Amino acid sequence: MVSEFQTRALPHQAVNEQSLKRFVAGLKGWDIRTINAVRVLRRSIDARQRTIYINLSLRVFVNEQPANDEYVSREYGNVEGRQPVIVVGAGPAGLFAALKLIENGLRPIVVERGRDVRTRKVDLANISRTHKVNPESNYCFGEGGAGAYSDGKLYTRSKKRGNIEGVLNIFCQHGASPTILADAHPHIGTDKLPRVIENMRNTIIGCGGEVRFETRMEELLVRAGKVCGIRTDKGEIAAGAVILATGHSAKDVYRTLHATGITLESKGFAVGVRLEHPSALIDSIQYHNPNGRGKYLPAAEYSFTTQVDGRGVYSFCMCPGGVIIPSASAEKELLVNGMSPSHRGGAWSNSGMVVQVNPEDVFLPGMQIDVDGVEPVAEGSPLCVMNFQEKLERLCWSMGNYRQSAPAQRMGDFVARKLSYDLPKSSYAPGLISSPLHFWMPEFISSRLKRGFEQFGKMSRGFLTNEAVMIGVETRTSSPVRIVRDAETLQHVDIEGLFPCGEGAGYAGGIVSAAVDGERCAVSACEYVTRLD
Repeated sequence: MVSEFQTRALPHQAVNEQSLKRFVAGLKGWDIRTINAVRVLRRSIDARQRTIYINLSLRVFVNEQPANDEYVSREYGNVEGRQPVIVVGAGPAGLFAALKLIENGLRPIVVERGRDVRTRKVDLANISRTHKVNPESNYCFGEGGAGAYSDGKLYTRSKKRGNIEGVLNIFCQHGASPTILADAHPHIGTDKLPRVIENMRNTIIGCGGEVRFETRMEELLVRAGKVCGIRTDKGEIAAGAVILATGHSAKDVYRTLHATGITLESKGFAVGVRLEHPSALIDSIQYHNPNGRGKYLPAAEYSFTTQVDGRGVYSFCMCPGGVIIPSASAEKELLVNGMSPSHRGGAWSNSGMVVQVNPEDVFLPGMQIDVDGVEPVAEGSPLCVMNFQEKLERLCWSMGNYRQSAPAQRMGDFVARKLSYDLPKSSYAPGLISSPLHFWMPEFISSRLKRGFEQFGKMSRGFLTNEAVMIGVETRTSSPVRIVRDAETLQHVDIEGLFPCGEGAGYAGGIVSAAVDGERCAVSACEYVTRLD
């Protein structure tokens, strides 16, 4: 007999399969010796009350052996000698686009400006050790994209855009734990995601595709309104279609496209800080227990959102038990992000705390920033939000003493608008410098953050505290530019055969939504190539 049902259990009853067997046997009155397996189909934590429950959807095998079907594998055939399609970028959008091309019988040529996911580690370590940023290999650029070393969260609200379950199954097929299929907020972990990415690359190469690292696209090759390939710093690559999956930090790509007259548009994004608390404090707040999470619960998550003067203020990319990382992709800029290992066992928890910024906001009084090396752009330019983003990152770098040491302020001091004379210990490896963020950040942002923090402190007692530290700045929440495409064909509105996709094109936000968009663009590219033939 196979029985499926929903229930809820106490944390110690749901900690592993053996404890679940005992729980189910007691719940249903079954002999535990007849329960051969318990599969968790969905799992979430209900922490609204003092007694914490785990909501479960279970499949129980009684006197029956389970099939080895925890996830669904896909078959990828050999595509050597087949029609090539260029994929620019080896982040989630690019990798999933390449796999979908293979599934449809086309040969992907993946071009990645950065290094492979393992070699990137050396460049990442150098940012903290020497304060030097490799502009081609950093937390934003390289195999796996920005998500490879900034957490690996797989949660998305984009339920209508494509096959999310299929994306998760592909991750499992390439080495991710099948638990991501059950968790309400699935998470691979920064420590495990690189191996999964390597396995995806090996599938692409093993099927006859190509992956070229340290190869930067410098120009699209267009003839008679159709893209026919790209020119890279290593030479030209000819193909009948190009999937552009460059990620949200490829400012040079946006500038090149704009300079050649390709239609772009400015796009709203969000900007603010990374906020870091001791993880034990967040555990005690979220689990309503001064003793924290105990033995059986994971590091606690939180999510806050409110409206202040017509703009959203919200937490973003919450990393329980994680660390804050330097995420610059060029010299003379400073910005931060967060990540968590799979065990989420670190001493701190952090999240982005950001304010919604629309394109028209960057020209308001008090939002103007004058820094060396960044020329202003005209109002109405599709690069105006990117220009503001870049100037704020340059300003933060100057406040960080012209290196990757980050300006920081205790949360309570920020709300009280006073300098922090000392700072708490932090996970941020390059180091912190006390700085009055309330003074030098644009008033449009700092005033809304202040009022947002006050509201969040009322929602959750103990959250607004001087034990928490704000670290500047968080600016890469999403792309500041959209590469305009047709809603049906997913091709660029000006150029036939060009398929902008993922976060960098302004059509996704996060690993899963980028992967889904990459698959959709690959399907459209296959239809386009088939029509040409």
